[in-house]
Amino acid sequence: MNDRILKSAFDLTEQTALITGGGTGLGLGMAHCLVAAGAKAVLVGRRKSELDKAVAVLGKNASALVGDVTKLESTPTLVEQAEKMAGPVTILINNAGVHLKKPATGTSDTEFANVLQTHVFGAFALTREVGRRMIERRNGCVLFTASMASFMGLPQIVAYTTAKSAYLGLVRALAAEWGPHGVRVNAIAPGWIDSDMLDQALRGDPSRKAKIISRTPLGRFGEPDDIGWAAVYLASPAAKFLTGVVLPVDGGAAIGF
Repeated sequence: MNDRILKSAFDLTEQTALITGGGTGLGLGMAHCLVAAGAKAVLVGRRKSELDKAVAVLGKNASALVGDVTKLESTPTLVEQAEKMAGPVTILINNAGVHLKKPATGTSDTEFANVLQTHVFGAFALTREVGRRMIERRNGCVLFTASMASFMGLPQIVAYTTAKSAYLGLVRALAAEWGPHGVRVNAIAPGWIDSDMLDQALRGDPSRKAKIISRTPLGRFGEPDDIGWAAVYLASPAAKFLTGVVLPVDGGAAIGF
């Protein structure tokens, strides 16, 4: 196998990725890697200032689109705007999310519904809209950002765990239904990734940090580009026969003890 074939297997040139929650955190980490692989990236989020900063770092192949995935009625317009900016969306990454840390008995119906509105209803509405277009073109890749909470019970995040577990069903159902139309559907389940969000979660709680590290076979936290390169692989020709998969990128945490 020569270098040209190897490079083309992971080449995303002429691909357009729509990334929700793309201005910060894992969304931005995935955008960095996708752009490095040649893709154009449209970053969607609610905070224009964060999106603008991200685009300034990513360069000319990135653009920003202010939008809220929970506003389901605006989903078709959001997709139309994205395609006018950067061309047909061939890669969709459902990464937008909210977190709620509360005991189950103290989680209200409204709080529970709000978490599902973003992760499940918002992601499905966007996937349905983009998926229609991908099916017409008989080409596309959809990725969901799952979680360790998709696999294991974690206390005090019942709404988040429910939402991330729902992704497993979405991936399987959509992969089975859309595969014959040339559209692949997969998910990445990040482990504990070094980020501002993780730093805030673990600040002042050394015992929790030690517990996470102790059950992670590789003995460290991941980095945003660990998730980003996994996204590049799943979206690339190298993964052309891969669909319906939830890929843990977690240093072994899901199987560690």
